[in-house]
Amino acid sequence: MAEGRVVRTADRTLTGRQLAALLTRPAEGRFGYRELARAIRETLLDGRVALRMRLPAERELATALTVSRTTVTGAYDLLRESGYAHSRRGAGTWTALPDNQAPISLTTFHGHSDAAIDLALAAPEAPVDELAAALAVASAELPRYARAQGYHPFGLPELRAAIADRYTRRGLPTRPEQILVTTGAQQAVSLALALLGGPGDRALAENPSYTNALDAMRGRRLRITPVPVTESGWDSGLIEAALRQTAPRLAYLIPDFHNPTGHLMPEAQRREVARSAHATGTWLVVDETLADIALDVPAPRPFAAVAGPGHGEQIISVGSLSKGCWGGLRVGWARASARVVTELARVRITADLAGSVLDQLVAAELIDRLDTILPRRAEELRKRREALTTALARHVPEWHWTLPTGGLCLWIDLGRPIASSLAGRALRHGVRVEGGARFGVDPGTHEHRLRIPFALPVDVYDTAAERLAAALSGAPARISDPDLPDWVA
Repeated sequence: MAEGRVVRTADRTLTGRQLAALLTRPAEGRFGYRELARAIRETLLDGRVALRMRLPAERELATALTVSRTTVTGAYDLLRESGYAHSRRGAGTWTALPDNQAPISLTTFHGHSDAAIDLALAAPEAPVDELAAALAVASAELPRYARAQGYHPFGLPELRAAIADRYTRRGLPTRPEQILVTTGAQQAVSLALALLGGPGDRALAENPSYTNALDAMRGRRLRITPVPVTESGWDSGLIEAALRQTAPRLAYLIPDFHNPTGHLMPEAQRREVARSAHATGTWLVVDETLADIALDVPAPRPFAAVAGPGHGEQIISVGSLSKGCWGGLRVGWARASARVVTELARVRITADLAGSVLDQLVAAELIDRLDTILPRRAEELRKRREALTTALARHVPEWHWTLPTGGLCLWIDLGRPIASSLAGRALRHGVRVEGGARFGVDPGTHEHRLRIPFALPVDVYDTAAERLAAALSGAPARISDPDLPDWVA
């Protein structure tokens, strides 16, 4: 790695105490140097520790783990020899990946057989009866709007009012002028990134995270600072440390049934994150597109509603009807102050003057029907989640996951780093699935994970799991490391 790359990341440092808290201790309880090297490597591959992060000094880590400095020295030597770390005299030891660890990427929206079972897109079908009824009402209303030019850069007034009213009923008082209607939530995220950040600016993002949002950050040439979302969720201390060390311009968060892990951020933790972001002047772009998909818990209040006094001023909330109703409608929104909404609209019209009036009329009708649509959708998704987990337990019992209380996905732990090769083989067996590397901030991480949505009808999953098991039987591990103990079963 070039020396200049190290210099630019010198503000990303792990303390000995932070790394010790992230490591999985061996069964015997005490680290030898090989076990320590393996544990550090695992934190890197599953995204708990980012690439190009400076590791603690040997003496500091030895004190935190209550081991000898010789043990840490040996572990760091093994990591360097196998390509998982590098050192620069006077600058310390930095995390890295071997050169052959770039993930195999699958194209999400095209290039696959129509015969494949699609387990890549986390989007259910439309509620057909309600959609048809909403379309009938919208069609009857359309002639009245056709007498005008049809351009509404901020969104149709009726739809802005309906969205604002729903925020208010969910506990966040909102006026229509605080709403910008967009062509889906992805456009809202992209507009927020364009308004808040420029090339070279820092942006904090969860790791793993929604892949299209990460791609949008890369497209804006933002420098992404990752913070891990692990089996236990978010670590407020790590988020605060990342904000304090890098002072990013913005942070992109998915606190509601996080995509892909399914975690729900507790309200107390939301207040801590909002307070830390406010202290560093960091804008929060909060993706709430999955907030309505609450399966086992009450739907969460909007993030800005619990951020604390004065801490909601630098929050842009993003939502859409794609998960609760239908992705084909392409109606989303951003909620912020009226001033920020105006600035977002100015950015928006450089590429997209306005959305479809007909789609917005349909969306306004559907929002009025959400109290009917969402309970039925949740009931059906619980059945689909049960069908998926039952099928996976039958055909691939060695896989593990934490059952999410909402959202649309399982974040599967394969137990070994084979996700990219397995995804490629699964496609040849008639199943499209995304490996965990697609959701990582750094390429090559999360290779032991698959994201599998439960958005398809219940009768699909047994066949899908059977095909995945067939693909698994021939999926080679993509990590070969003769210098470390073989931890790939």
